[in-house]
Amino acid sequence: MNAPESPADWVWLARILRPQGRKGEVLAELLTDFPQKFADRRQLWLLLGAPGPSHLGIRDTNPANPQISPVQLTNHWLHKGGIVLHFSGVDSISAGEALKGLIVAIPRSERAELPGDETYISDLIGCTLIDVAGPQPLTIGPIEEVDRTAGPVPLLVIRSPRGEILVPFAKSYLCRIDLASKRVEMVLPEGLANLNLSE
Repeated sequence: MNAPESPADWVWLARILRPQGRKGEVLAELLTDFPQKFADRRQLWLLLGAPGPSHLGIRDTNPANPQISPVQLTNHWLHKGGIVLHFSGVDSISAGEALKGLIVAIPRSERAELPGDETYISDLIGCTLIDVAGPQPLTIGPIEEVDRTAGPVPLLVIRSPRGEILVPFAKSYLCRIDLASKRVEMVLPEGLANLNLSE
């Protein structure tokens, strides 16, 4: 199959951290909620310079044109909260080292389907957060990033004119997600949008 041209048409599965073994295996950080799907996949792609959240440490001077390489997955296993991957043709520590920092991805058209009431976290990036707790909807700002490392609930990172706002993506706050309109409506507790404004 032909690789998509737009970065928005890719789904990130993992980020390669370092070699893990003498035969080219690499340890990767999982970026998917469906690690079991690796068992069904042989064709994957490695993305260099893909645009993404800043906490991943990856930025591209030309995000419209990430470098893409197809790879064949020959083996994998879960390891200490991450995943070890072995690709065809990668057969030494130095070859594994050369993959450090690359993103393991698939075309968006191949990602696992979710039940009707669930949404991929990555789809929230670029949506505008609207607080509908008051009599009039209040625009908080665009969702720039989703931080999944802060605790049990992901944090929506909002860029507003007044600074960065962190909003827990809790089901109890969520009213409606309209991906077609790039709009997320939440009932936020009073003062939350001001509580964690960065200095």
